[in-house]
Amino acid sequence: MREPQIDHAAVFRALPGMVALLTPELVYADVNDDFARITGRSREELIGRYIFDVFPENPHDDAAAGMRETRESMLRAVATGERDTMAVLRYDIEDPQHPGLWQEHFWSPVNAPVLGADGKVTLIVHRVEEVTELIRARGGPGGDSRARALEADLYARARELQEVNERLRKAHAREREVALALQEALLPAPGPLGHHQAAVRYRPAVGALNVCGDWYDLVDLPGDCLAVAVGDVVGHGLAAACVMGQLRSALSAATRVADGPARALEALGLYARSVEGAESTTAATAFVDWGTHTLTYSSAGHLPPALLHPDGTVTFLDQATDPPLGASVEHSERPEASAPFTEGATLVLYTDGLVERRTEDIDIGLTRLARSLGAHREAGPEDLADALLTDLLPPTGNADDTALVVIRL
Repeated sequence: MREPQIDHAAVFRALPGMVALLTPELVYADVNDDFARITGRSREELIGRYIFDVFPENPHDDAAAGMRETRESMLRAVATGERDTMAVLRYDIEDPQHPGLWQEHFWSPVNAPVLGADGKVTLIVHRVEEVTELIRARGGPGGDSRARALEADLYARARELQEVNERLRKAHAREREVALALQEALLPAPGPLGHHQAAVRYRPAVGALNVCGDWYDLVDLPGDCLAVAVGDVVGHGLAAACVMGQLRSALSAATRVADGPARALEALGLYARSVEGAESTTAATAFVDWGTHTLTYSSAGHLPPALLHPDGTVTFLDQATDPPLGASVEHSERPEASAPFTEGATLVLYTDGLVERRTEDIDIGLTRLARSLGAHREAGPEDLADALLTDLLPPTGNADDTALVVIRL
């Protein structure tokens, strides 16, 4: 059945209600007929112009905040790639027929991003419903005083909610900034590994949630050996970053004296019981012995490390997995397993932000990881790390933070 030929431009202009398309720079790209009619501006007066040049704020209203709040909402939609619904706001419009005369208006705006093929925001759909008649007092003998009081209360509560949300966003943004700075200080680039090559990456989540709980670590061991680990603290923000720092340091110390990765995770598990917020943390660690070409590994509830063979096949090291830290009431020995590797293979450790999606089974994410590893099997660690992030993270950014370690064996 052949698809109907639809004139989408004509449909857009005929849409009921006020709808405008703006560029990420907040310049009008198009408006529908209702938008032009209700605002009293022609399409020619709008398209190609910055929104707040066309509709500046009422200079006679000292308490006006409509322009700032509208701009911040639009820029959030551009930055996050997510719809931003605003509370009812007052934004007066200058009468186009009588310059200097400002008309009181109340609006209920929604700003929704339009994503391009590359996942980046190309347009903002700015839909506005005028609610002036709902909010404005309807005086006179026939006026409904109860309805008027309810409308005034609705507007006042909407403004209060908008202000509270704005304060929360600013506080959350400050906490995120501090947490990321701490995260960066605690996750330095790896030092020299002799003739061996390694790459590390950390990508914070796009939003302020689910950030700063992931870590990685590389530890030189006696002989031609190396220990590598990744972990994921349950929680987010500054608290998770602090717990992460404690656990990373503890595992790094345990690794230097423990007889293998399982014993190191056992020591970490005992320590985690004394750290508030460390419960249910997952971690995986592997000891690389270049002399015997052997990987010895253990996992505390973490996703399995991936071993990329030179021929492009991938083996997931999943033969030594136990519950997360602090999940068991009684202390018990953790399992440990070994796997051989050939020269030129690549070991990849990662956290769940790289492969997990809320709407998918984890096996789909692991299959996607294996496919990407096989496609880039000839790349060095740095290029491979970048390729994995490009292939596996959503174009609009990851919903959870991601730690990644790539080592050429």
